[in-house]
Amino acid sequence: MAGTTGEPNHPTDPFGPSPLQDLMYGHIHGAALRAVAVHRIADHLGDGPRTADDLAARTGTHAPSLRRILRLLAVRGLFHEDDRGAFRLDDSAQALRTDAPGSQLAAVLMITDPMFGRSTDGLAETLRTGEPAFELAYGTSFFEHLLKAPEDRATFDAGMASMSGPVEELVAQSYTFPEGARVIDVGGGRGGLLDAVLTREPTLTGVLFDQPATVAEHLLDRPGLAGRWHTEGGDFFSAVPPGGDFYVLKHILHDWSDEDALRILGTIRRAAAPGSRLLVVDAVLPEGSAPHPAVNVDVVMLLAVRGRERTAAEFSDLLGRAGFRLERILPTPTLPSVLEAVAV
Repeated sequence: MAGTTGEPNHPTDPFGPSPLQDLMYGHIHGAALRAVAVHRIADHLGDGPRTADDLAARTGTHAPSLRRILRLLAVRGLFHEDDRGAFRLDDSAQALRTDAPGSQLAAVLMITDPMFGRSTDGLAETLRTGEPAFELAYGTSFFEHLLKAPEDRATFDAGMASMSGPVEELVAQSYTFPEGARVIDVGGGRGGLLDAVLTREPTLTGVLFDQPATVAEHLLDRPGLAGRWHTEGGDFFSAVPPGGDFYVLKHILHDWSDEDALRILGTIRRAAAPGSRLLVVDAVLPEGSAPHPAVNVDVVMLLAVRGRERTAAEFSDLLGRAGFRLERILPTPTLPSVLEAVAV
C-alpha cells in the first residue's frame, strides 16, 4: 500500500505526507478536536491513561468511534496511545481539561463553534468579494449577531475569557507604569487587565470603560483595589473619559478596519492631553510569511469581522494618522505585544 514501504513518497503520491495533505484534512482534525471537547474526554484522563472502552463508559460515547477519533488526535500529537491501547494526554492536551490552570477548553469550543464553521464555508466567497464570511452566512455583522444570540454570546465570552486570563497577567508584567498614574482601560471588558495592572502597582488608579452592560459585570470589587478604580459606561466611537495619563486598548484595534480604528483612536486623542501615553496591546505581524500565531488570528478576523492583524509599520502609520507617535514595541511572553505611543 502507498506510503508503507519506508521509501520516500513519490511527489505525485496522493496519500503521502505533505503540507497539502495536512491542510486538506484540516477541517476533520478540527471537528475531531471539538468532539472530544464537547464530551469532556480530557477530564477523564487527568489521573492517568484509560482505554477507549473505559472512556466511552464514563462519557456515554460510542467506544469504537471514540477510539478512532483518539487515534487521529494521537497522530496529531494531542494524545498518546500505549501498547495496551490506553490513551493519555500529551502536554499540549492538558489545557483541554476543565480543571487545568489556564484551561483552553472554552477557547476550543468557541473557535470550533458552528458560527465560525459556517463562516469558514464562505471563505471562497470572501476571496471574491472581500466581505466577511460571517456576514454572508448570517446576514448581519458578528457583534450585532452576538447581541441577538445569547447562547453564541455566552460561547464567545467564555472563549475570550479563557484566552485573555493567562494573557492579562503576562501583559501586566511586561510594562512598568510610573507611580501615581491614572490608567483608563478603553474597551476593557470586565476589567481583567486593569485588575492585573492595579494589583502590581498599588499607587495606580484606574477607570474601566466599556459598554454599560459589560462594565456592570466587572471583576474589580476586591479589597486590595478598594478606592482606586471606578467604571464608566459608553461607546468608544463617541467619547472616552478624559484625564488619563495612560490609555489602554487591549485586543480592540484588530477587530476593526483602518477607518473604524481611526475613529476609536480619534476619540482617545481628543480626550488625551499632549504627552499622554497610549498602550495598544495587540499581536504584531512579522513582515513577509514568517510563521507566527497571529497569522491564524488574522484569518479569523477575515472570516468574522472587518478587522485585521497589523505589522509594526501598519501600526505606526495608523497611530500617526490619529495624532500619536509610536515610540517602542515591547514583546511579552505571550501573543500580543505592547505598543507604546505618545499623544502629539
